[in-house]
Amino acid sequence: MKTASRYLVSVAVASFAAVVALVAQPAAPGAASVRFELSFPASARASTTDGRLYVILSKDAKTEPRLQIEGYSGEAPFFGQNVDRLAPGQVVALEPGADGYPYLHLADLPAGDYEVQGLLSLYTTFHRADGHVVKMHMDQWEGQRFAISPGNLYSTPARIHLAAGGSPQVVRLTLDHVIPPIPVPPDTDFVKHVKFQSPLLTKFWGQPIFIGATILLPKGYDANPTTHYPVNYEQGHFSRSAPGGFGEPVTVPAGASDRLEARVRAQQAFEAAWTSDDYPRMIYVTFQHPTPYYDDSYAVDSPNVGPYGQAITQELIPYIDAHFRTIAQPWARVVSGGSTGGWESLALQVFHPEFFGGTYSYCPDPVDFHGFQIVDIYDWPNAWFRQTGGITVPLPGMRDTHGVVLNTMQQEMNYERARGDKGRSGEQWDIWEAVYGPLGNDGYFKPLIDPQTGAIDPSVAAYWRDHMDLTQYLKTHWSTVGPELAGKIHLWVGDMDTYYLNNAVHILDGYLATTSNPPYAGSITYGAYQPHCWAGPQPLADRLKGMAADIARHTPAGF
Repeated sequence: MKTASRYLVSVAVASFAAVVALVAQPAAPGAASVRFELSFPASARASTTDGRLYVILSKDAKTEPRLQIEGYSGEAPFFGQNVDRLAPGQVVALEPGADGYPYLHLADLPAGDYEVQGLLSLYTTFHRADGHVVKMHMDQWEGQRFAISPGNLYSTPARIHLAAGGSPQVVRLTLDHVIPPIPVPPDTDFVKHVKFQSPLLTKFWGQPIFIGATILLPKGYDANPTTHYPVNYEQGHFSRSAPGGFGEPVTVPAGASDRLEARVRAQQAFEAAWTSDDYPRMIYVTFQHPTPYYDDSYAVDSPNVGPYGQAITQELIPYIDAHFRTIAQPWARVVSGGSTGGWESLALQVFHPEFFGGTYSYCPDPVDFHGFQIVDIYDWPNAWFRQTGGITVPLPGMRDTHGVVLNTMQQEMNYERARGDKGRSGEQWDIWEAVYGPLGNDGYFKPLIDPQTGAIDPSVAAYWRDHMDLTQYLKTHWSTVGPELAGKIHLWVGDMDTYYLNNAVHILDGYLATTSNPPYAGSITYGAYQPHCWAGPQPLADRLKGMAADIARHTPAGF
């Protein structure tokens, strides 16, 4: 068992602004001279709107540019800026200082040939119960994916050549297309969908907020109307797909990678097992609880995002209990999930130890903030760089299983800043800051990390520690929650996790190994040279059988 090392950093925080200026990408010598002008006609939207305008460029015309900007690769450069009360027919120019990625500003965009497209992500004004008024993108049941969010506007892609130097070339983009509603998947004999307005969340946000679930029923459910079943509630990113991919096409595409082929084969095996005569009978549920910040709420209560922990445990699960034949008892109710869902499943079990009968958490987001990805938010002054002797070293954000760095912390946050300011990127770091952090004076979250310099605010770090650091919570509350958690915590993580998430698991492991009265009596499994999101050596069908066996062992005598 090893624990993550902590490093002492002596550099002054104020020096990092200068460092950022040194490492930020400079203007390219052959930068394009261009002015983008955007508007939308009344035929697309008749009323004024707030939102964020994007100009997206791509060298690859296989798909529309707007569909190429999710992720840190930077293959499709984009720039974004906010608009307020933009009217039909009103022309707005993309400002030279608009935030961009991977080029920080428009002046850095190289000359050349591009496919270009404009996109407008609409903002809703929320008059929240706490008295704050904020403008954010209302999820339209697409999971905060602006490029496909119903109601958002976009232009027809255009092929352009951008020249360097001279007077700026004017490129006009008309946002005359409206993204249509996303079709609702139909129910089947095995798969059911539920969605309803949450009273708790609607009250908090001052707008109708919906939550839902996709439910996979066991074989024989309809034929046995008096039988009740245990439930696995799986956490994870927003999806309307059936749990385990049940009922989806399972052919292996030509040229598929070994990893994709293995995933498809596992899906095939799961569906075959679920519909067999000798597979354990249980109900398998995935949740939908997108927020104005992200595709998922992190399943806890927080001052920025709202009472999602209460909504799940007091509204959503009771709704499922009332409409499906579940065994509504803690021993028959387990949680699982990977990555975001790995943190959520552990947090739900830790914060509600008497409500769930066990957690099966894979590659969880940081469970100890001494290892928040690669950063120790408590002892380090900056999340982008470390001062090592006389040199300043950029901190990595992602790696492959050979340890090769794929991007840096600064690049991750520059990407999110271009997607949206004030936490409105719909991306990973912004939801962490919103869920874990305190409320800011302007109604948005108070940042842990300065988006311009990477400097860490110690007061915000202390708030994170006292409210959402799961290791710290267990240390503080073990005498009261330990008896309910004994034997219920099971974690899996690859020891070469792409986002360094194994570091925090090792720290949690170190603490749990010291517990007594009672000992935690769970399990933590590490996969040698395994990336994100390793879920152990067993395929899904076998993992669910293991959960069913654990539930059977805890079934009260005579039930």
